[in-house]
Amino acid sequence: MCGRFVSTRSAQDLVKTFRVTDWRGTDALPPNWNVAPTDDVWAVLERAPRGQDAGAPGRRELRPLRWGLVPSWAKDASTGARMINARVETLHEKPAFRRAFVARRCLLPADGFYEWQRQDSDHGTGGARKQPYFIHPEDGRVMALAGLYEYWRDPAVEPDDDPAAWLMTCTIITTDATDAAGRVHPRMPLALGPDHYDAWLDPAHRDLDGLRALLTRPADGHLAARPVSTAVNSVRNNGPQLLEEVRPLPLE
Repeated sequence: MCGRFVSTRSAQDLVKTFRVTDWRGTDALPPNWNVAPTDDVWAVLERAPRGQDAGAPGRRELRPLRWGLVPSWAKDASTGARMINARVETLHEKPAFRRAFVARRCLLPADGFYEWQRQDSDHGTGGARKQPYFIHPEDGRVMALAGLYEYWRDPAVEPDDDPAAWLMTCTIITTDATDAAGRVHPRMPLALGPDHYDAWLDPAHRDLDGLRALLTRPADGHLAARPVSTAVNSVRNNGPQLLEEVRPLPLE
């Protein structure tokens, strides 16, 4: 799974990197070294301009979405806290994700992500601790995590045109871990390379086989992992110090 990640790039940098054509300067998110479920995160997506039909050429947007997908049929928004990840092997079948996979795909920019490695006790007590690792591209480039997004209509807000009536949420697609990530945890977020951005974001691309073919090369295998402080375990902790390398937890 992916339960925490890092996102510190400025909106201006992301607009350039992902060739965004539609970004409201009033939308702003601070750097976040400990992104947690239900936080707002940057997402890159393509949609037809308002007032035009779905077949119109899309605009590439950068906008904040809430992490934790809330399906359109959910009774309340709390559902999203349980849907932060979508497994690549089954997302085309799951009711919560299959419609979004066809029509509402996005990229979630990240500097890297955290995973926890189990540290078994060597005293036969059965106890275990978990050592957090920061996993990131070796070259320091931004990761484009494959994601899905969805709209949820809040029934407590009456006017349809009230911005508060609509909640946009997202989920991160995960896959079997490879390279450095695989030595830490069996699952990892699936990152796309620049050559797949356009096809993944195109809302007119609805061929399931073609879409699934884009999700086969997680991060191209060029990842590094370093142990970091257990301070990252608490969502209250934030800041660049969380990325500093530490000595791994010793066995008890």
